[in-house]
Amino acid sequence: MCSTGPLATIQDLGRPGHAHLGVARSGAADRESCGLANRLVGNLPDAACIEVTLGGFSARVHGTALIAVTGPATRVRVDGHDVGSHSAIPLRNGQSLSVTAPRHGCRNYIAVRGGFDAVPELGSRSTDTLSGLGPPPLSVKDRLTVGDLSDDWPAVMLAPPPAVGTEPAVVLSVRPGPRTDRLIDPGQLVIGRWQVNPASNRIGVRLDRPSTSTEPPLVHRDLPELRSEGVPLGGVQVPPSGQPVIFLADHPVTGGYPTVAVLTPASLIRAAQLVSGDSVRFVVG
Repeated sequence: MCSTGPLATIQDLGRPGHAHLGVARSGAADRESCGLANRLVGNLPDAACIEVTLGGFSARVHGTALIAVTGPATRVRVDGHDVGSHSAIPLRNGQSLSVTAPRHGCRNYIAVRGGFDAVPELGSRSTDTLSGLGPPPLSVKDRLTVGDLSDDWPAVMLAPPPAVGTEPAVVLSVRPGPRTDRLIDPGQLVIGRWQVNPASNRIGVRLDRPSTSTEPPLVHRDLPELRSEGVPLGGVQVPPSGQPVIFLADHPVTGGYPTVAVLTPASLIRAAQLVSGDSVRFVVG
């Protein structure tokens, strides 16, 4: 590793089935983009990729490799020359790869044929930033080896980057519940817009009302506190501040604040690419 940007981690499909141990699934925040990167280089679905957050990533190759970069459209360079994303890219010994921050979105995925190797914990090579399971975030001078999780050569060698929405706000579909009864007016969630707070990360997306908004935050009913209960991936939890939190891949598995809605799978992918300052609107669907 020559540079890793704000955050670069090893991610695969995660470690499902361990919530009873207090361990979230973790894994790639944008599972769709991670899966596409693996398909482009002919890997098995559970091969580990590098998840790059907000660019600033560069690395040098020792040996030869076939890689692919997916996620939001971004600038990918080999030895300083633009090579494009969302396609299979052969690298020769000594060549350098760099990935810049995307103009829209925040997380890109780098796959290498064979997958990046790391010691599995609870069946996964994923870095869980909340529990500390898995390999630590990547740092300068780290060296990664390539595994053997390749499959047949891919039928698809090129895929278009995701389309960039033209709406002024990212629309997230939710299914209400299970704790809407804990709010005085749960309908306020879908009224007006919310704005992504800079404190957002792989654990969750924190939302505030924009400074120009006349809409109030969500208000709890005056009820006894909830006992801690299970929290789902994509759950929208409302702390006493009234500012919602959307739980992402490294979310806690239990919580004591009410979960008032859950994102649909497609909207969870969109939420994983939200960046500070983005405008968000919820719809029921």
